[in-house]
Order: sequence, then C-alpha cells, then structure tokens
Amino acid sequence: MSFFTVASYKGGVGKTTTAVHLAAFLQRIAPTLLIDGDPNRSATEWAKRKGFAFKIVDENAGAYEARNYAHVVIDTEARPGMSDFEALAKGCDLLVIPAVPASLDTDALIQTIEAAKEKAAGKFRVLLTKVPPPPEPDGPQLRAALEREGIPTFAAEIPRLKAFEKAAAAGVTVCDVRDDDRAARAWAAYEAVGEEMLNV
Repeated sequence: MSFFTVASYKGGVGKTTTAVHLAAFLQRIAPTLLIDGDPNRSATEWAKRKGFAFKIVDENAGAYEARNYAHVVIDTEARPGMSDFEALAKGCDLLVIPAVPASLDTDALIQTIEAAKEKAAGKFRVLLTKVPPPPEPDGPQLRAALEREGIPTFAAEIPRLKAFEKAAAAGVTVCDVRDDDRAARAWAAYEAVGEEMLNV
C-alpha cells in the first residue's frame, strides 16, 4: 500500500486538482482511495457533479477504508497545524507540495518547504502547477530557484490550462473533458507526474 499526501500552506495552488488527478492516474494501475481532508470538501463536491472512477471519503472514514486499497491519496486542508502536518508527513510515502510559479520568497511556500524539510526529510517533492506558457519566465525562474536551494522538485510540471476549470465545472477529471483540444495535454502532464511519483 502506498500513501501520497498533497499539502501546502498556500491556497490556490491546485492542491485539490493535484490530489484528484493523481488519484485518477493511480486508479488506472490499482484500486485507489482519495481521502478528502479539506474542511471545504472540495474534492467531494467536485465528484458530486458526475463522479470519479475512484472512491472518496473524509478523513474520519479514511483510516478504516484505506486498508482496502493499493494506493491512498490524501488531500489536506490549507495551512494545516504543525502537529497535523507532522502526522500527515510521517504517515505518507511521498509528500507532494504544489507551487504556482512566483517568487521563492513567497512566505507560504517557504513555510511549507521548511516544514517538509523538518517533518518529511527525504520524502517530499515540489510540483510546479499552473505554469504559464513561454515566453513567460515565471516557471523556469521558480524551478531554477528551487534547484539552487537543493529542493527536490518534480521534473514534470502542470501547465496553466482552462481544461482544468472545465473538468471541475463538469465534475470529471481532465482526461474526460471532450470539448477542449488541450485536455489531452493537461492529462498527460499529470500522467508524467504520476509516473515520476511512483519511481521516487
């Protein structure tokens, strides 16, 4: 059984989008459970519109349900307390930290990375999300800054595409969006992250 936790002290970085799509990727390999630990229940509300191929439960049912699945993905609340963060970090095989390209000086990103260094040393990676297309420099600049600091980062990254918004509005994952030519590219990005995640 593998546990993957998606966490960030910063909102709006694609945390739930990442959790949902990593669960969708893993479900194609083996039975996967998504634990919706966000008080807003964003993943649960998303699924209510149409439904996903994988099961979603809240954190209360998660401990019982997890034993029935090969893979478990945990979508956490924004800004978890240090004790919660420590428990989540200790209990997972990999902590995925989504980060939208911006300055590395962003307080929330620094706080998340520092907490990960302390509580999940050797088992976390930053995932660049909502990366704007070239020639906008934000994505390469953040990646370079992370690499300079020696912070583990996924080679794959998630592009900024409207297909993700369409998927959420329709209650499906982006691989099931049919009215956007870029949906395949969006899904391929998460497939690449998923493959990388399994090989960490």
